[in-house]
Amino acid sequence: MGAALRRIQVGSALSAFGLGFTVPYLYVYVAQVRDLGAGTAGVVLAVFAMAALAVLPFTGRTIDRRGPLPVLIVAAGTAAVGAAALGVSNSVTTAVLSAAVLGAGTAVMQPALATMLVWCTNASTRTRAFAMQFFLQNLGLGIGGLVGGQLVDVGRPSSFTLLFLIEAVMFVVLGVVAATVRMPRAASVPGAVPADGSAPKAGLRVLLSHKAMVQLCVLGFVIFFACYGQFESGLAAYGTEAAGIEPSTLGIALAANTAVIVAAQFVVLRLVERRRRSRVIAWVGLIWAFAWIVAGYAGLGHGSQTMATAAMISTYALFGLGEAMLSPTVAPLVADLAPEAMVGQYNSAFALVKQLALAVGPAVGGPMGASLHGPYIVTFVLFSLGITVVALKLGRQLTPVQDKPSLVTAPSLVVAVSLPESEPVAVPAAAR
Repeated sequence: MGAALRRIQVGSALSAFGLGFTVPYLYVYVAQVRDLGAGTAGVVLAVFAMAALAVLPFTGRTIDRRGPLPVLIVAAGTAAVGAAALGVSNSVTTAVLSAAVLGAGTAVMQPALATMLVWCTNASTRTRAFAMQFFLQNLGLGIGGLVGGQLVDVGRPSSFTLLFLIEAVMFVVLGVVAATVRMPRAASVPGAVPADGSAPKAGLRVLLSHKAMVQLCVLGFVIFFACYGQFESGLAAYGTEAAGIEPSTLGIALAANTAVIVAAQFVVLRLVERRRRSRVIAWVGLIWAFAWIVAGYAGLGHGSQTMATAAMISTYALFGLGEAMLSPTVAPLVADLAPEAMVGQYNSAFALVKQLALAVGPAVGGPMGASLHGPYIVTFVLFSLGITVVALKLGRQLTPVQDKPSLVTAPSLVVAVSLPESEPVAVPAAAR
């Protein structure tokens, strides 16, 4: 990787490390440590998500006009302020406002970082760059969660304040690292202004008229709704209610998910980077459908408690395998579909779809996982199979290079050498 790309990846990993300190404990912090109640904790989590929905529609155009670097620096500073404020919040009003600021800042960082990765890569290197980012972010989140768990003490609010201050410092570090990055291209994207001086074609209308991007957004919604939107809501409720596993086992299952991602990411990358993206995503749908069937056995199979626990952990691990396959396919595909003048808008639109799925997923899956066990499993098996169907349809909308970036001819490493011209050979007089 180039120097700019290395710094972007390091900053992204450190910010994920900071998030890992607080994300697993946000509910406990608001509800129990600050004694604001479960209702307030639910509102804080909802506001955290809704803030992202409020700012993302405006983020993409700003990135395309101003460049991703200043947007990332502002977003990191905003997130740092929100994290520090939440760490000292002891009332409903301050907790809700701090969560809104933190949610807005972290949401804007996603498309800004993605656009910076696009600017620092090309079609042949983009797949590995996004896979590396996903690997480092999961590693950062996992380590941050483990370290944070050793520092927290429900009886000492100051221990949680320390976690939020560490998170704020990590966001500041991200901003500082980003400020030192020398982007390999100017902030004015080539092609943003046509040669004839007319206004560039950009905006929501252009995006909605792009059939492949619309299908990719539909696919993204189903992916995040059927997997990420269930981890801490429906699947957790189903595991404890239907499968009867201990709440502490959920932590082990999430650790298994992260471990599979970290261990398998680059092995999986070698297998998928020379295959068609649409086929890889289709395989993820089948893997996740099998994962939901395994979860169905855990809660509805009437096996032993040990088998149910093993099945739930296996479910999370299978989800991790699918995530490792998606990281080098979906995000780079968004970038490859985007016109030069709309990279930020395409990344922001996909991030918005992701946030919508993460907001709707728990609202639908939580009640179903807690009480409608059979219908819950059947519903999400069908959603996973829907991923396969939509992915195959998307493949018919992509160009060969968009679907299989390895078709791009890599620049030759052979350097032409100038050889001296052959001089006429003198023929000996005896030979004449």
